[in-house]
Amino acid sequence: MSSENSGSPLGAERLIFLIGYMGCGKSTKAKQLAHRLECPVVDLDTEIVNKSGKTIAEFFDAYGEDGFRSYESEMLKSYNYPPTCVVATGGGLPCFFDNMDWMNANGVTVYLQMEPAALVSRLHNRQKRPLIKDLNDEQLLDFINVKLQERAPFYTKAKIIVDAFDLDAEKLEEVLSRKNS
Repeated sequence: MSSENSGSPLGAERLIFLIGYMGCGKSTKAKQLAHRLECPVVDLDTEIVNKSGKTIAEFFDAYGEDGFRSYESEMLKSYNYPPTCVVATGGGLPCFFDNMDWMNANGVTVYLQMEPAALVSRLHNRQKRPLIKDLNDEQLLDFINVKLQERAPFYTKAKIIVDAFDLDAEKLEEVLSRKNS
């Protein structure tokens, strides 16, 4: 990375929140983008697992979705973020409480948008994903279509919306830089 591109593409110390449906690549893209920007990455699901001592599936089993969503929101808002970092969120996080408004007020939100069929093809290991663990491909496609419609009002509040299919970290960094200029 050249020196003129180092640091935040947003000009100032900022948080970059990657949002989108499960399987769209938030965790992977967050790591890649953070590497390019030479800043830390925070994966909120990983932080929840580390702090609670439970996998996401175990947390759902123990406390239900409502309990998980409350804990997830608390983690989002109380985490001690570095001044500049890339944050991978859970797919449902923007859709509960005032999480989306909080992220927009505290950083730049990027919606990694992907077509439902592409999401199905990427969601092979479903056992660690409590909401879809018992669905076949056809059921999963129907489920994703419904969920994306429900979540669209939240996801589309993102400051940046980008097609995540074949998105690499360089393209993502370029989109962030263009939006800042």
